[in-house]
Amino acid sequence: MKFVDEVSITVKAGDGGNGCMSFRREKFIPKGGPDGGDGGDGGSIWLEADANLNTLVDYRYTRRFNAQRGENGRSKDCTGAKGEDMTLRVPVGTTVIDAGTQEVIGDLTEAGQRLRVAQGGWHGLGNTRFKSSVNRAPRQTTQGSLGELRDLKLELKVLADVGLLGLPNAGKSTLIRAVSAAKPKVADYPFTTMVPNLGVVDVGRMRSFVIADIPGVIEGAAEGAGLGTRFLKHLSRTRLLLHLVDMAPLDQGDPVEAVETIVHELGKFSPALTLRERWLVLNKCDQLLEDEQQAVLDDVVERLEWEGPVFVISAAERQGTDELAQAVMNWLDERDLRMVEDEEYAAEVAALDKAIEEEARAHIQALDDRRALRKQGLLQDDEEEDDQDDGDDEDGPEIIYVR
Repeated sequence: MKFVDEVSITVKAGDGGNGCMSFRREKFIPKGGPDGGDGGDGGSIWLEADANLNTLVDYRYTRRFNAQRGENGRSKDCTGAKGEDMTLRVPVGTTVIDAGTQEVIGDLTEAGQRLRVAQGGWHGLGNTRFKSSVNRAPRQTTQGSLGELRDLKLELKVLADVGLLGLPNAGKSTLIRAVSAAKPKVADYPFTTMVPNLGVVDVGRMRSFVIADIPGVIEGAAEGAGLGTRFLKHLSRTRLLLHLVDMAPLDQGDPVEAVETIVHELGKFSPALTLRERWLVLNKCDQLLEDEQQAVLDDVVERLEWEGPVFVISAAERQGTDELAQAVMNWLDERDLRMVEDEEYAAEVAALDKAIEEEARAHIQALDDRRALRKQGLLQDDEEEDDQDDGDDEDGPEIIYVR
């Protein structure tokens, strides 16, 4: 199963059935009067969030969906049958956008949540409806109205409490393997992770949170370098960012420059996303001696003028990972409590979430527009385009509970 997080589909609700024009004709009743029935309503199209789905791959090749048309009315005052509604199941976290106006129709963030995206047509009236004392043989009927036709864009953003951020090979996949039962691919080369992976971190009885491993971002990602910023949108719904930094990179790179590179690309994608709560996690401490670890830590904190939480861990050796997971859980619990007790804080968080969503969508739409111009030959650009339709993505994100 391939991971697909953006698709475009067309939905057409069913047309309403036409009214019937009929007159009662039976033996010994030559003038029975009008008996044409109404038509049936057309079926509507609904989207429903399904917790068992984690990708939009079902809509990658089948992209047009038509609901059933209402039946026409019949004689003997028989009303036509109503067209059946069509329900399309999508993963939890799917945003529905009108492709023509870019209006956000709805956001399916809870399992079982339903959203009507195309209204079925209304039934037509039979001639029985028009009879009166002065019009005993009406020949008027009405046609059923057309069902709604819409072009939709579905965007999936994985729902996670914590997002992992960092350069390729910073150890994000290794960390998620260390703290959860998820088993993303791990190797000693960059871009090992090609799609987001989710894992559930269990830190005690009835206490857990979901962590997302996002593919690495490199310098120039906002312009399409590497995997581009296609997957950064999945960070827009997280509540906390863990910024992983390699303390002992094989290329002798500077950890401070690694942090600044990510923050720069993050700001180009969504300035508001840089305001999200972010913790610094220095990884691969097992590659350094204790005094070297402290020297790197002091240097990074001083040069970045970092005032937030800092953790020194070794994801491969699972050193410090339990303490990190416990600290994250405590912070999430305190945040939830504060959201309930402090209305001003809750309003600030809601405003930040909205700003991130809008900026992320605007950036993605700009990339889509550039892609469309390239395909039409109206834009010449030497940069490689990250086109999801041509990619060979692997399995999608899967939530795996700790055994």
